[in-house]
Amino acid sequence: MDSITTDFWDVLLWSFWFFIWIAALMVWFRCLFDLFGDRSLSGWAKAGWAVLLIFVPWLGALIYIIVRGRSMTERQMAALADRQAQQDKYIQQVAGGGQTPTDQIANAKALLDSGAITQTEFETLKTKALG
Repeated sequence: MDSITTDFWDVLLWSFWFFIWIAALMVWFRCLFDLFGDRSLSGWAKAGWAVLLIFVPWLGALIYIIVRGRSMTERQMAALADRQAQQDKYIQQVAGGGQTPTDQIANAKALLDSGAITQTEFETLKTKALG
């Protein structure tokens, strides 16, 4: 058998270096995504950072995190808040939060008149709309 498969410590060491390599790649890609997602940087600034990140990747990523780490977090938090607001707006729209109780009762009455719901279901919807 091959010595790498028989020596536990070699396998453990390779696993460690593989983990470090994957973590470094994640940091590098995060820096690149943040760089090109930042609307406040000019094209020349983005080009300079891109050259640094491409030709000296790990040192460039370290410098990028030191220099722009706080703004990375602020942009990420702003994007998260924006996505949350959009999700809340969508949920309100789908759940019928944009309708007044009168509109909800009128819709329920139309369903009752068409035979789609029973009188008991209509009363439940009416109580929910008024509650």
